[in-house]
This record gives sequence, structure tokens and C-alpha cells, in this order.
Amino acid sequence: MADRSGIITINGKPLTLTGTEVKIGQKAPDFTVYDHNLQPVRLSAYSGKVIILSAVHSLDTSVCDLETRKFNQAAAGLSPEIAILTISKDLPFAQKRWCGAAGIDKVVTLSDYRDGGFGPAYGILIKELGLLARCVFVLDKQGVIRDIQLVKEVTHEPDYDVVLTAAKNLV
Repeated sequence: MADRSGIITINGKPLTLTGTEVKIGQKAPDFTVYDHNLQPVRLSAYSGKVIILSAVHSLDTSVCDLETRKFNQAAAGLSPEIAILTISKDLPFAQKRWCGAAGIDKVVTLSDYRDGGFGPAYGILIKELGLLARCVFVLDKQGVIRDIQLVKEVTHEPDYDVVLTAAKNLV
């Protein structure tokens, strides 16, 4: 695993990303995360769909909360051929509770708490925090990465319009 320093910041302070950096045009690495019932879910389970893969630090933080709510709201107007998956290191129980309280019913929240393989496989594990960097990947129906939006300052939101347009153009 390679470390990349200064790619992202938190309140202006540089952080280190660890793992294998993925690139546009490559096949998205498969991984296993866990749903609200502690059942394993593989990325390959969404084969044949356009995927918006949104990595966040924790649903219990204001920007991650807002991001997931905005994607959930946008999902109502998207083709059923597009799946939005939000992955964090939050425990599945906490994700389930948060989704219920926030009314999240279109975005699928998944946890990387157990194996911790997602972050390093995509090069977005924050070494200093043990959390995922804010990053959105758009995958086509064949599982190829077509867009990556790594948010430079972790306290900022991604550009939703760019992400949603990229996904819609793949349907």
C-alpha cells in the first residue's frame, strides 16, 4: 500500500491517504462491506447497474449527513438502473438508526467496519484517522470507474451536479 500525503486536508491541515489509488478507466476493485443486518454485501452484487459510490467519514457528522440526504433526495428522480451506495466505517447498527431518523430510503448505506478493505482498495483510507476520505466514484454497468471526485477539504461537500450528470450519462 502506498501513502499519498497532502492530497486532502481537514480544516487546512494535510492528511495522508493510504491504499492503492484507483483511476478512471480501470475496473473497480470488488470488496465486501456489511448491511444493517450484518450481512456481507459485495460490490459485484450491483453488477449491471450504474453505481454512485459515495465514501464518507461518518453519517454522524454534519457534512456526511447532508451529503447522504442530498443523494437520497436526488435518487428519487433517477433511473432504477442507478444505485447509490454510501460507505462509512460506522457500525451497521448506527447506520440503521441514522437512516431511520433521517428518512433515508433510497441510498443504501453500508459499513466497512469489519474487514476495512474498501478504503485501502480504493486508496481513500485516511491514515491519521482510520476513516474514509470523502470521495465519490461513478461506475458504469460493467463496473468500470468513469468518474472520481475526491473532495480536497474533508469539511466540504462534493459537486452533486457533476456526479449525478456523470451517472445519468451512463444509463
